Amino acid sequence: MERWIHTTIIGHSVWCRGGKFSAPARAVAFSNRKQGELTMQIKNMFEKQIDRDIKGVIKVGQSDEENVYQELDEYVVTKELLKHFRDFFNNYEKGVEGYTDKMGVWISGFFGSGKSHFLKILSYLLKNSTVEGKRAIEYFTDGKKIEDSMLIAEMTKAGTIESDVMLFNIDSKGSAKVGSGKEAIVEVFMKVFNEMQGYCGSIPYLAEFERQLDNEGRFEEFKAKFEANAGAPWDKKRQAFAVIQDKVVKTLVEMDFMSEEAARNWCKNAKGNYDLSIEKFVSLVQEYCAKKGPNHHVIFLVDEIGQYIADDTQLMLNLQTIVEDLGTACKGKAWVIVTSQEDIDSITKTKGNDFSKIQGRFDTRLSLSASNVDEVIRKRVLAKNETATQTLRLLYEQKESIIKNLITFTADTADKKLYADKADFADCYPFIPYQFNLLGQVLTAVRTHGASGKHLSDQSRSMLALFQESAIRVMDKEDGVLVPFSYFYDPLHKFIDHQHSQVISDAENNSKLDEFDVELLKVLFMIKYVKEIKANVDNLTTLMISNIDDDRIEVRSKIEESLKKLIKETLVQKNGEMYIFLTNEEQEINNAINNESVEMGEIIGEASTFIFEEIYTEKKYRYSSRYLFPFNQKVDDRFFKGNQSNDIGVTVITPYGGDYADSALRLLSAQESSVIVKLPNDSTFLDEITESIKIYKFLNKNASGARGSFDSIRRAKEDERIEKKDRIRIFIEDALKNADIYVNGDKATISAKEPATRINEALGKLVAMKYNKLTYMETAPELSDISAIFKHSDGQMSFLGTSDTTPNKLALEEVVQVIGLNNARHMKTSLKSLQDKFGAAPYGFDPKDVQWLVAMLFKLGRVSLTLNSQSLSLLSTNSDELVRYITKREYVEKLLIDIRERATDGQIRSAKEVMKDYFGFTVSSDDYDKIMSSFKSRAKDRVEVYDDILVEYRINPKYPCKRLMEEARKRLAEILDINEPTEFFKTVDKKRDYLLDDAEDTAPVFDFFKGDQKKIFEEAVKNLAYFGNSKTYVSDQELLKVVEEIETIVKDGKPFGKIQRLPELNKRFEELHMGLLEKEAAIMDPLVHDDFLKVKDVLDTKQFAEVLRPRINQRFEEIWEKLKKSNDIAAIKNIKLESDTLKIKCLDEIDEYERAHQPAPEPPVAPVVPGKDPINPTPAPTKVKTKRRKNVSISNVAGARTYSIETEQDIDKFLSEMKQKLMNELEEDTIITLS
Repeated sequence: MERWIHTTIIGHSVWCRGGKFSAPARAVAFSNRKQGELTMQIKNMFEKQIDRDIKGVIKVGQSDEENVYQELDEYVVTKELLKHFRDFFNNYEKGVEGYTDKMGVWISGFFGSGKSHFLKILSYLLKNSTVEGKRAIEYFTDGKKIEDSMLIAEMTKAGTIESDVMLFNIDSKGSAKVGSGKEAIVEVFMKVFNEMQGYCGSIPYLAEFERQLDNEGRFEEFKAKFEANAGAPWDKKRQAFAVIQDKVVKTLVEMDFMSEEAARNWCKNAKGNYDLSIEKFVSLVQEYCAKKGPNHHVIFLVDEIGQYIADDTQLMLNLQTIVEDLGTACKGKAWVIVTSQEDIDSITKTKGNDFSKIQGRFDTRLSLSASNVDEVIRKRVLAKNETATQTLRLLYEQKESIIKNLITFTADTADKKLYADKADFADCYPFIPYQFNLLGQVLTAVRTHGASGKHLSDQSRSMLALFQESAIRVMDKEDGVLVPFSYFYDPLHKFIDHQHSQVISDAENNSKLDEFDVELLKVLFMIKYVKEIKANVDNLTTLMISNIDDDRIEVRSKIEESLKKLIKETLVQKNGEMYIFLTNEEQEINNAINNESVEMGEIIGEASTFIFEEIYTEKKYRYSSRYLFPFNQKVDDRFFKGNQSNDIGVTVITPYGGDYADSALRLLSAQESSVIVKLPNDSTFLDEITESIKIYKFLNKNASGARGSFDSIRRAKEDERIEKKDRIRIFIEDALKNADIYVNGDKATISAKEPATRINEALGKLVAMKYNKLTYMETAPELSDISAIFKHSDGQMSFLGTSDTTPNKLALEEVVQVIGLNNARHMKTSLKSLQDKFGAAPYGFDPKDVQWLVAMLFKLGRVSLTLNSQSLSLLSTNSDELVRYITKREYVEKLLIDIRERATDGQIRSAKEVMKDYFGFTVSSDDYDKIMSSFKSRAKDRVEVYDDILVEYRINPKYPCKRLMEEARKRLAEILDINEPTEFFKTVDKKRDYLLDDAEDTAPVFDFFKGDQKKIFEEAVKNLAYFGNSKTYVSDQELLKVVEEIETIVKDGKPFGKIQRLPELNKRFEELHMGLLEKEAAIMDPLVHDDFLKVKDVLDTKQFAEVLRPRINQRFEEIWEKLKKSNDIAAIKNIKLESDTLKIKCLDEIDEYERAHQPAPEPPVAPVVPGKDPINPTPAPTKVKTKRRKNVSISNVAGARTYSIETEQDIDKFLSEMKQKLMNELEEDTIITLS
């Protein structure tokens, strides 16, 4: 049966059949709006009435038949949804036909994308619901929504399987009592599972009790008896379990299910004893499925699981365990289908834990995109009748170029779809394609930043509803009208939080603002948090277009004026080219930021940072790859980063730097040796810098202790400051491009366009003028060139100065002049001072240039080098060391350079003469470095020889000429300590005579020590020593004469001419002295032999003789050996006493040994007679005490004195003395033995 539609066309009431106008009706519907153009009201364009009741709010839980019918009847299966249906039912069939543990489905999509609607449709299909006499599947087959026969078969099969379908919004079911503990999600699942079976969902322990009754088949009996006792059904009363416990107890007792005591104990303790775990829940589901039949399915359809879990990792782990255990235990008979705004990969990645298991279980992942919403809205809300379609296509053909120019976005805007062609225009009208995607982004942003309570999170709005309500607003207008983006605000208004909506409300009541201003403000609010589109004037113009015939220029102008008013009312803030909606709190903060004070120095400092650290970042001007010149950096007379003292500079003058006449700028560039950059008189970038600093100060001042909402505003302000910095850089770059540049007292003509290149070009002109002697360096020497100067050289070059072919001749002369000038001022010249001098204007030399110049001057003999007071020369210093001293930084202050003074010819002759006479070496070269080096080398060797000889004197002080050698060595060592060549030659010349005398006087001494003289001299000294010990006993006149002659030679200060006589004298001394030794030895030998015999005779009488004999023999052998070998008469004479002493000592030892080894006498033993008392022994007679022998030498008694006997009295006196001495020796019990 065809439907008739009543509509009104330009004031005429018209009926049309099936949405198609008859010819008369079409004539009425289109009248001339302008010549050649037809008009048609918007509401007459749609296939279905635009203002019909469409349930835009698809709430999980709404199930009245009328709503369900509309949901099924008007459900649009897009290409994307068709694919999702295929994926879902294909995977679901695996649990029907067999077993699978991949029983999770994750449906994701942005807010308003229709994922909740899709979830409900799945629930109808799986439950095989019947609505208005039709099964759910028939709504997809009858209306040709799905024509894929295989898919239809799978969907039909799924509906025929016995299933319990539980569809719920977890946020609604998860009451506050559930909390957010680790079992929170399982408690919600348990609650829904219990309700599905008819048990109490809100009181889990009561549901447990009901299940127990049911399992025993007595639940229905309990409900009937309870209703009889309570007067009301159990289902109505059980929620108030605390107050019906008596009725419960009575019922249980009547059923004979429990005793009264047991029933009361259960009521009292049931809650405390109840415990729910995931394992228990899964077990109950598994038992339920098994009880229901072999292929019974249990399906949990959970809406907005992602929002419920949010950032709670524990809840995510809880869900993972539920799905993991259900999959393992039920093998595809229990399914979990959830929706979330985020896809599962995103949500698990942000949680940071290992969610690989949950990802494996949720193997079916369905994502609803914006294009899906777009298609649904086009088909369900915006579908046009045939007439409207033809009209709109014609309209687009007429206006295509106008529309394309009218609706455009700036290039930096993320992809925003426009009309693709006339068909697209007819499908979308009166909307514009970009609005589908943009509105989705707005909804997501508003939900995050501006939704009140949980209106939006409850899915109170859908995209479909927003488009319908916006279309209704223009339904009475005629074709050509477009829905401006601001119209989407009103349907959202009541769901926006007070902080944002109050600003719009206040604006509507502001008499200074008109309706257009408020509409623009609404747009600014909606795109405030959408990053994909920038709120600049061009984009706002497109968003505010309300008719195809709008003049874009007029709309843009109107928007600019409106923005000025909104800024003035502090409702909007301009940030560069962008305009930002401000909440009341943001307005307060902006006012606080504007009240921050900023010093001029801070502004210029920030500008300096942009100029010298971001735009022109060079710190040195690159004249060439070798020469880099540091320059001062100034902005408005303020140095960038502290005071600077370079020879050249760059000075930037901003609009804050004052007004300078052209002549003043020319003069300034010459006086300061700087590049003067005068920026145009536009202070925009300085204003931006001021605002940026104010924001920075405010944020720092309010870094802590702020309100919670301040965090988001703070982040926005930080982002704003970053954007300002980007703009500041662009503004400054533009100013530098157009700046006037002055250099060397003139306005420069700069060909370059880029800021850095312009400044570089100007610096090039300045450097060429300032460093005008840089060209003196014709080469660019490196370290290898400095080393090459000293290679294959045995000394300085001839002192001929620089020739015309010498490289860098002018630079070499400049160095010599500077050193000479320093000398005149009594200033020392270090390598560092030269590098500093020649590194500055007007030279600008590189340090390696100066090092090469010094090396070359040294090589030419024009300068001398001194390091740590030591003069350097090519002969005394290794060439590598010279290079190191000249090039290494550690020596730069220690290395001193001076103009080299030459020694006179006379001084050089003196040195050569001394060297020839002293060292026997002749130098043919006149190179005084070589002469000095040769002299010092040989002098050093000679000093070492002196040192060796002086050691000999310490060993034998008798050697001749010790003082002469000490003084000669000292004079030579003093010369060795002189390192400065000029001073060296002066000193050698001054001491020439002394040195020549030393050479002459020390020559025989050196001969003495290195020849046989020393040995002969030592033998003479030794002979004198022998004689000295025995001279008392010598009376031989011939020997005394020989000794006297030897002493005369040895004690002579310079005996070298007489030493040849010593060999003969030494020989004669030895002959005479040996004769005396032999004579004395012949006298002593019988005496020693006699002493030995006396000891031997006593020893032979002893039994122990052989014990002591070896030792006694050895001692006397030693005396005889000494007698044979002694070279000293005194020693030979002393042998007599030594032998006599040994004799007495040996006799004493014999006596001592005998006493020590004499046996002790045995005591008498008393005889024993049997039967009688022992007889006392006769006492031993008293032992006669043995006398001790004492050996005394007759020589000791007589003593060493000489006795003179002339008379008998002299004899008596002698004997009396002998007697007294013997009496002194005689002791009690002593026998004296004289020998």
